[in-house]
Amino acid sequence: MWVLLGLLVSIERSWLWAWAAVGGTMVGLAAFDALLGISVKGISVMREVPGRFAVGEVGVVRLKVVHAAARRRRIEIFDGIPEGSDAPRMPWRGEVAGKSTTGIEHPVKILERGLAMFRPMHVRARSPLGLWWRAWRVGEEVAVKVYPDYEPTLRLALLSMASRQDQMGIVRKALVGSSRDFHQLREYREGDPWAQIDWKASSRRAQLISREFQEQRNQTLIFLADTGRRMRARDGELQQFDHCLNAMLLVASIALRQGDRVGVQSFGGSDLWMPPVKGFHSMPKVLDHLYDYRTTPAPSDFTAAAEKLQARQQRRAMVVLLTNLRGEDATELVPALASLTRRHVVVLASLRERTLEDARERPVEQFADALKFAAAEHYDRERAQTLASLRSHGVITLDVPADELPVALANRYLDIKAAGRL
Repeated sequence: MWVLLGLLVSIERSWLWAWAAVGGTMVGLAAFDALLGISVKGISVMREVPGRFAVGEVGVVRLKVVHAAARRRRIEIFDGIPEGSDAPRMPWRGEVAGKSTTGIEHPVKILERGLAMFRPMHVRARSPLGLWWRAWRVGEEVAVKVYPDYEPTLRLALLSMASRQDQMGIVRKALVGSSRDFHQLREYREGDPWAQIDWKASSRRAQLISREFQEQRNQTLIFLADTGRRMRARDGELQQFDHCLNAMLLVASIALRQGDRVGVQSFGGSDLWMPPVKGFHSMPKVLDHLYDYRTTPAPSDFTAAAEKLQARQQRRAMVVLLTNLRGEDATELVPALASLTRRHVVVLASLRERTLEDARERPVEQFADALKFAAAEHYDRERAQTLASLRSHGVITLDVPADELPVALANRYLDIKAAGRL
């Protein structure tokens, strides 16, 4: 309207007074609206963040908006979620009634492990007439730990220890030889082997009594985790190291539940050490140690890793090296692991890259396809030769795709326990 009056003034000067009056009224209203809307003392926003997140899983962040003033206000809230996170309900927009408290819940999915930072929230409040927005920041920075998605891993471990391993492909090995510790005497059950019957106890009680055994406890499992640049390659949505992390968590949870000790050493640009811990109550300590492991651009020094581990772990243990084996590793890797086998049971768990499998299985239709196939075959042959050399030096080897590693490594751990090799 004020613009139209301005056009009229340009034609007819007698409309000048109306144009000035309307303009003055508008300026007055804007100033009055700004005066009413500038104060946000009656509005406070508080945030409650979960103590921990699991990577890729949704956590619920709770906001509380307290409005102490009498009139309604329209506000917008932009939560300062960590970079790279997903918060589909942000920003939040709505009206809050006078003298009220409004609760807001919004899901947040954090996509990277480690320490994530929630920054202060950005809040905007609209003036009563809607002519102005007042913006300010509220809240403190909050650091939260983002763990691997360990719940499925622990659930799998519980299944495995509840004699339901067949549901997930984990096979409980029969107890043989020196892997057995005496547990208790019980009544004979159909199917018990004759060697398990305690004839003296049976004679005293005038009924067949069997000896019951349990797997040896108080043994040690050490993970030697490669965090070098080779582990940065992605297999699906995850880095290869994250697949190894899932395997470590699964086997650690099984081992701790069985009464064994679990320790971790990293190498390849990092040198982190967690001395062996015991008992399933120690699983949070394992998680706290592993959750912020990062891959580095450094090469993997297998010799130095083996030397440090021998200095740190004098007692016999099952040592599991998790890496992505390369053909050129043989000259360094074989002597390093062979030196460990003098005292420890050594397992090499190597990830097979899906891209190489795809290259070998893809039809060869062009010259470029033939080159890729030949390169994949050569790479695979070098790996096979290195694995054969390791086995000849007493190293137990696993060479499986990344998504199969957790269950395969759990099976191998149970196999070694059952055979009494520790």
